[in-house]
Amino acid sequence: MSNYGKMLLSLTAVALISSSVSIGAYAILNDKSTEESVSLVNNGVDVKGKFVNVSNVPNQFVDFTGVAEISVNAVVSIRSTTTPKASRRVPQMQDPFFEFFFGDHFNSQPTPQPQSGLGSGVIISRDGYIITNNHVIDGADKIEVTLNDKRMFNATVIGADPSTDLALLKIDGNDLPMLTFGNSDLLRVGEWVLAVGNPMGLNSTVTAGIVSAKGRSIGAGKSMSIESYIQTDAAVNPGNSGGALVNANGELVGINTMILSQTGSYIGYSFAVPSNIAIKIVNDLKEYGTVQRALLGVTIIEMSADLAKDKDIDFVNGVYIESVADRSSAKEAGLKKGDIVTAIDGVQTYSSSKLQEQISLHHPGDKITITIIRDGKTKDVEVVLKNQQGDTSITKPSDFNVLGVGLSELSNDAKSKYGISYGVEVSSIKDGKFKQVGISKGFIILNINGEVVNSAKDVERIYNSIRNSSNRDQVMFISGMYPNKRNAYYAVDISDSKE
Repeated sequence: MSNYGKMLLSLTAVALISSSVSIGAYAILNDKSTEESVSLVNNGVDVKGKFVNVSNVPNQFVDFTGVAEISVNAVVSIRSTTTPKASRRVPQMQDPFFEFFFGDHFNSQPTPQPQSGLGSGVIISRDGYIITNNHVIDGADKIEVTLNDKRMFNATVIGADPSTDLALLKIDGNDLPMLTFGNSDLLRVGEWVLAVGNPMGLNSTVTAGIVSAKGRSIGAGKSMSIESYIQTDAAVNPGNSGGALVNANGELVGINTMILSQTGSYIGYSFAVPSNIAIKIVNDLKEYGTVQRALLGVTIIEMSADLAKDKDIDFVNGVYIESVADRSSAKEAGLKKGDIVTAIDGVQTYSSSKLQEQISLHHPGDKITITIIRDGKTKDVEVVLKNQQGDTSITKPSDFNVLGVGLSELSNDAKSKYGISYGVEVSSIKDGKFKQVGISKGFIILNINGEVVNSAKDVERIYNSIRNSSNRDQVMFISGMYPNKRNAYYAVDISDSKE
């Protein structure tokens, strides 16, 4: 064989061996690629530019269709109608020139037209008890409830609690769809929830989100209000107030109450009153007609790194007691300024809102165990809670008649005569709170606790607001005048106005 033939045979052999090696390597790599295809779908790149495997865990699927169907039938639309007060401006003098061109009614005041508001509510019993927000029905002359099946009912107010912004209504019905309460303490941050209500007049709207935070206080309520909200990112808008926050099991875990927004529309934050607070409020309103509120009697500051440094405390979790009120539950139990509350009945209270929530679940007379840190040592203190009057008795619903006064609205002529644009006259007086402080018949009430008064309904509303507050001192500071235009001022103590 020639040298050329030998060289050709050698090249052919080398080519065959190389091909075999390439095919074998490809087959091995192809098998490995197939085996790892699931984990390589979501490959990423690390900071050095190398490919790294990212685990590909299948997403959990949550089916809300069954829960939504139950919830929309138990959530109702609430329309509240309020007749606004007449204008308080002083009537203008009649001008014949304008009467000639525009008629006798040129200077007359327009008749106030009824105003309507929309909100939501949740049926919590087969016989028609409904929970909603107090601000949905506050001051309403008429309340209409519409179910998801279009049935309409007139509702009566059983009771309301401005401190938690909750109210209890009743409609006449049987075998109504309802939601059962769940335990809001068991909610976990990140858990799926549904918000069900009637936003912007759109009935039976369901939105989904997760629990973003618990025990949230946003400072949106009035003084002495109880704020320990469930924060979610479920879309909530005006009209959702009083609607249901429902967990994946179809349980009512909160009452949607407000949003945090500079525009008035949803921007990612919504807040609900926890169901455990709502249960206590509902039971009190049904049984007593008013909330039996227990008070600890302390002013508190939430612990922080700055506070710990300022007070030279080697501890940052808990609630710092800044002061203790005289004649309070805390005072009698021996709590002191500087104590740090860390738990109530074993439940951690590392925030002011959580402490408020735990106290709000109890009644006057209940005995609780408060865990504190004092002088660096942990200590349990037993406390018997009291009500705002400093005792453990049952508080009865407020009775406006205890004032012992008859009130009449002033005519426009009378207002013009006295040079005022508002006020209500004491038309009769009998034994009662007003007579005790020296108020006489003919006295014209102009202002109570900084609020302008123009009707008997205004006086009753302010009275009920003071009585329903958590303030220990419940006083009506009244300013007004007598027909001889002599100014007078009175302080009426209504703190013991019980039946």
